[in-house]
Amino acid sequence: MSLATNTPARPSALREFWYYFRENRGAVFGLIVFGAFLVIAALAPWIAPHDPTMQYREYTLVPPVWQEGGSWTFPLGTDPLGRDMLSRLIVGARFSFFVGIVVVTIASAGGIIIGLIAGFAPRWVDTLIMRLMDIVLAFPSLLLALVLVAVLGPSLTNAMIAIAIVLQPHYVRLTRASVMAERQKDYVTSARVAGAGLFRLMFVTVLPNCLAPIIVQAALSFSTAILDAAALGFLGMGAQPPTPEWGTMLAEAREFILRAWWVVTFPGIAILITVLAINLMGDGLRDALDPKLKRS
Repeated sequence: MSLATNTPARPSALREFWYYFRENRGAVFGLIVFGAFLVIAALAPWIAPHDPTMQYREYTLVPPVWQEGGSWTFPLGTDPLGRDMLSRLIVGARFSFFVGIVVVTIASAGGIIIGLIAGFAPRWVDTLIMRLMDIVLAFPSLLLALVLVAVLGPSLTNAMIAIAIVLQPHYVRLTRASVMAERQKDYVTSARVAGAGLFRLMFVTVLPNCLAPIIVQAALSFSTAILDAAALGFLGMGAQPPTPEWGTMLAEAREFILRAWWVVTFPGIAILITVLAINLMGDGLRDALDPKLKRS
């Protein structure tokens, strides 16, 4: 006959995560904004009122609808070539999120593997890998990305590759530090005694316990990738016209900043809101995933 206990059931991991995440009001706001941008990016071809590359030459530099001379046909106005600003901003969200996803995937995958190797490798291999990462980190990130794109050629694909290479050392250092801390714990020693091989120790035993800081870094890298892609686009080294990427839109419109404020203001606001929302969400992820920051 079993005896009932009064011990309360431990909440599920997902419920516990949401409990700590929602305590950060800024993180919840960031999550809502991020979700809205994600929906807009996914449905862009269906919700954009016009073709983002279509030029209405008779409607060049039309102001927003609330300004004198504005029209509901182009609620946020048009650019110097008569293209609808609202449609270009909506479709541009797809490119920004695509850049973030690709860059974070490449940078994190490569960085995690190299970091695991550094954490388990002999000391001389570890030292060699980390000195190489230090050399990469010694260069300003945007300048290094600019040099890489100049070598590879200006395009959105090459810009994503360059940004991923620049961000990879952060994942390597973070993964290596987490691995070095986990290697000394009893469960790793027990796995070794039980006969676990090197690859099982690396990817099955240790890596799952190192994911919390890596997830936070991925969220913050997502916003960095969007910002760097916009900067490269503004400098003419990222997406090329007529691609409706936010940084490229800024570059095309900078000479009209005094005549038509909306052609530079709206892409800038889109970049600002997106990056701010993702950074706020990253702070909430850090609070929810780091046991040291959880409040009782």
